[in-house]
Amino acid sequence: MSAPTVLKVAKDGGNLFLRAVGWLSTLCGIIAAFLIVGAIGLTCQMLYIRFWLGESTIWQTETVTFMMVGATLIGLPYVQRLRGHVNVDLIPLMLPRGLRKLLAIVVLAASVAIIGMMVWYGWDMFHTAYARNWTSDSVWGPKLWPIYLTVPVGLGLLMLQLVADLVGTIKDIEEPFSLEAETSGGEG
Repeated sequence: MSAPTVLKVAKDGGNLFLRAVGWLSTLCGIIAAFLIVGAIGLTCQMLYIRFWLGESTIWQTETVTFMMVGATLIGLPYVQRLRGHVNVDLIPLMLPRGLRKLLAIVVLAASVAIIGMMVWYGWDMFHTAYARNWTSDSVWGPKLWPIYLTVPVGLGLLMLQLVADLVGTIKDIEEPFSLEAETSGGEG
């Protein structure tokens, strides 16, 4: 039996920037949830059309796929805000607070840099699809740029949430790695 999950939400400490990014990340979570619910509803509609009415479906499968990809990418900042990504905290738990904070700053800065590169290349991919008018190879043939746009937008919003986490860590609004002070291995 596992322990109950504790929800850790990024703290804002009254900081206007952190509150605004938190609000934006929450909005992304809401949009992602609606996309998932819409994809589920569309899947049910597709099953009804195919198996109960015996008719073919042309656009539903691809639309559901696009909606789920969009939900995944747009939902990234919300998951980061809730500290929902996989976190291996063995090393941070063993470090004194000062070193833990330094490690958190290095990890967050590296994450911002890597996600920044992904945003750059995601934008290039979107722009290429838009400029060349790429469409899907399916019978429906929708334009691909809208789904490609979710890559730089979702990753850009994740990068913004990571910057907010970095600011919160530097300003001591947020504990490094969201570990509470009482669980620290030592103080330094």
